[in-house]
Amino acid sequence: MQDFRHYCGEEPPVFAHESEREVAALLDEAGIPWMYEPRMFVLEEEDGSIVEGFTPDFYLPEADVYLECTTAKQSLTTRKNGKIRKLRARGEVVAVHYRRDLERLLRQYGRPAPWRTGAMR
Repeated sequence: MQDFRHYCGEEPPVFAHESEREVAALLDEAGIPWMYEPRMFVLEEEDGSIVEGFTPDFYLPEADVYLECTTAKQSLTTRKNGKIRKLRARGEVVAVHYRRDLERLLRQYGRPAPWRTGAMR
């Protein structure tokens, strides 16, 4: 397991996607404190059951910003974008990085995009 110096969570992170591990590594290398999926926001409830929720990928506590990363094609992110709009309407700051944003960021740091190289788990 990779050792993250600036990870602020209690349990080691278990990433859902290799792109999230890459973003975590970049945050860590930049010295930015971060947490992985620390909170699920309930967006809609019905009869005491959660109907709709959203768990952003990262939380940057020093900036009080949530960061969501997606490698899905932007045209396929309509549902996720709707959840993000609901969360923003509640006053939460959520930054979204789409596939093109992540590719640009990784390229800037000389890293290949894992979904393009076959390095996915």
